[in-house]
Parts: sequence; structure tokens; C-alpha cells
Amino acid sequence: MVTLRSDDWSVRPSFVPHGPTSPVTLLADETGLTQLAGIPSVAWQTPWSELSNLELVRFSHQMALFGTVGGVRYCWRQRSLADFEAVRALVLEHGGSVIHRRRRAGVVVVVAVVLLATLAGGIASWANHGNLGDEELADAQAVNLTLKDLPSSWYISSSSVLQQLVGPTNKVFTSTTVTTTPPAKNSAFVKAATIFQSCLGVTNKTDRVYGAAGQQADYQVSSPVFDTNALGGIELVSTSQYYRTTTMVKKDTKEMSMKNFGACLTASSANLILAGTGVTGTERAKATNWQPTTFIKGWSSGGMVPFSLSGLPTKLQLVEAVVTHGHYEVTMVALVGSFTKAKSFLSSVVNTLLSRTVTSTSKAV
Repeated sequence: MVTLRSDDWSVRPSFVPHGPTSPVTLLADETGLTQLAGIPSVAWQTPWSELSNLELVRFSHQMALFGTVGGVRYCWRQRSLADFEAVRALVLEHGGSVIHRRRRAGVVVVVAVVLLATLAGGIASWANHGNLGDEELADAQAVNLTLKDLPSSWYISSSSVLQQLVGPTNKVFTSTTVTTTPPAKNSAFVKAATIFQSCLGVTNKTDRVYGAAGQQADYQVSSPVFDTNALGGIELVSTSQYYRTTTMVKKDTKEMSMKNFGACLTASSANLILAGTGVTGTERAKATNWQPTTFIKGWSSGGMVPFSLSGLPTKLQLVEAVVTHGHYEVTMVALVGSFTKAKSFLSSVVNTLLSRTVTSTSKAV
């Protein structure tokens, strides 16, 4: 049994609201992992049975330890590698994974371009870049969420309206699987594009999300849709994409950094889902921006909009979050019964995805 005492860590998020996040000492024995945080120190002990999905990432001069406790993804970071071997042995003993960061571009997140690849069919300006290689596809697939990333109350959904946004589970879309036929003038896609572009204040010519300036991903693949009755009820899915150049991702990020992007995106996405169920319209004015609470370096943005489906007595909320980095874009989309209850958990999911964009070798298992 590996035991450990390691000092000079920090943790994000805090274990309690506004609680201490540094300095942190980690203690490990056969019973669990103990965190001593703040001055004077406050102790939190977590049994190994309640700590899941351990992941240790080694950077050039520091390391980060990830673990899920009570449905929240925590990151402990130490700006030294002095205790790396001891922490590595501990993580491996408890079924975790160890990743060494490569010197190459990582993985990212984007909801918007998911809509292009699955629903736009053919934006004329998309170029056919061809296939890049098995490694990039494998990395894009590995970024997505798996059932092991989620608490035990979660299960894979057999059907969900979210698949109207992201397409079939595990199906790989490439630049050669998209046609170049423009969408019909009165199609649901064109209506959603009009909502998005008028909301964001961009023209179809310059818009990279729905418009003519958009560029097609070389690879796109989605996770299964996951479901739980906890936290007011949540359906959740992620989609990852690989782009041929980092410039393409940077240009997408520039547009997505505009004010109200998250609100505009979720309003348009809600209309796409509703159109697929035979209903039209959602109130754009009620859509709001949402900035996930992240503690890993990387760009992110999101939004939320109230959402009603026929046959359901209660109102739902559609939530989307986007992070971008390097060649990759990845998207989180969720349908929730209570955004207030789900917000913290959804931020932890964004952090899980963001941690995998740090290195393309940080694969789900």
C-alpha cells in the first residue's frame, strides 16, 4: 500500500464555497486521500471508494492530479515534480492513469461547428481537406465523455432529442462525408442561422458558425448521450472535432468571443431541436450567457435557454459550453431540469473535457 505526504499543492474548485484552495498538503494511506488546506489548515478526508477517475498529468516542470468526488471534478496542481514518482505510484495503485504531455497541439471544444457538420450539410465554402491520420481521429474520439467520467447514478440513454444536434453516437464524420448542397431557404437550419446571426450581429457572409465563412472539421465524433435523475435530471453529450490548422480554430474562437455568443448559440440550437420535434420557436430574449467556472488554462464560453417539449409538464433548460485549443474543438450540450442544481456539476464536466484538451494523449478509458 502506497502512503504519501506531499506539500505545496493548490486545488480548484474549493471543497466548500469560498473555502481555502492553497496551500494544500495531500496525505494518502490505505483508507483514503486527505487534503489539508489553508492556514490554519482544514482537513477533508475522502475514502478511496468515493474518489474516482484519478488522472495524473505531467508537464515539463509541474504536475496536475484530477479526481472526481461527489460528482465534482477536482484538480490539484503542484509547481514541482519532486513528488511525481510517489504520486504516480499512488494513482496507478488505485486504477488511475498517468499522462505525459506531448509537445504538440491539444484538443478543444465547440458546439457551434457541430451544428454545421450534422445539420448544415453543405456550406459552399467548406474545403475538402481529406483524411489526416488515425492518430488525430483517435485523439478526437478519446476526448469525449465516457460513463466512467460520471457518478454511479448515470446511464447511457437509448434515445434523446440531443442527437438532433450532434448526430449518431460514435459515428465519425469526415470532410468527405458532407455534401455541398445549400440548405433549403425555409429549412430549420436557415431559420436557426437567422436567429443566431441577428442575435450576434454578424452577416451570413462573415459568420463562421452557421454562415459562408465556416470551415469543415476533418474529423467529428460524438459520445453517447448520458442520463441521470440526480440534480433535477440531466441529459448530457459531448462532441469533439479535429481541424486541419490551428488558424481555423483561432478564427472560430474570435467569433465565439463576441458578446452574447453563448445566449445566441443556445437560442438557435433550441430552435433546431424544436423543429426536429415539429415545434417552432423559442424566446431568444430569455437566453443568457453562461461562463463555466474553470481552473485549467483554456478558452471557454457557454449559454442557457429555457426549453419546453410537448408532452413534458415541466420546463427544461438547454445548456451548451465550448472550449477551444490547438487543432481541436469539443462541445458539451446538456438538457437539465434545474440549471441552478446542475450548474456546478456541468462546470466540473467542462473541466474534465478541458483537462483532456491540455494534451492529446489524455485519453478517456
